[in-house]
Amino acid sequence: MTTERVPAVADLFSEAGGVAHLHGSRCATCATPYFPRSGLCHNPDCSESAMEDAEFGPAGTLWSTSVQNYPPPPPARYDEPYEPYAVGVVDLDDGLRVVGRMAVADPTAVRIGTRVQIVVGPIAHEEDGTELVSWMFRPTDEGAD
Repeated sequence: MTTERVPAVADLFSEAGGVAHLHGSRCATCATPYFPRSGLCHNPDCSESAMEDAEFGPAGTLWSTSVQNYPPPPPARYDEPYEPYAVGVVDLDDGLRVVGRMAVADPTAVRIGTRVQIVVGPIAHEEDGTELVSWMFRPTDEGAD
């Protein structure tokens, strides 16, 4: 039996052929990227808010990291018992800096400067076994401090 996979939040990401992207927007006037999508440009130096849908990813570089040592408050979802996980701030190659969960076994082993790619993975399970999935970052090399 195949486990059903359902996005924890709709329309934030997609995955096709094993490649995942984030769905956001970019101002056509000043090129400022936004995730999630934004209807307006918030750049104070922008002369016109001309928003267009954009996809970001799939690769970038880890800029900062931390460990989520305690359960996040609702509406966040997680399986019991809670297990700490790494959170990273990633500079995607196409100009977006975004925070996301790291797909690593040891949350303390994540290193700044590591190349990462966006992947889709489980964050929790419903009582019927349905996987709630979201986007996260998986290291693609050893990186550097």
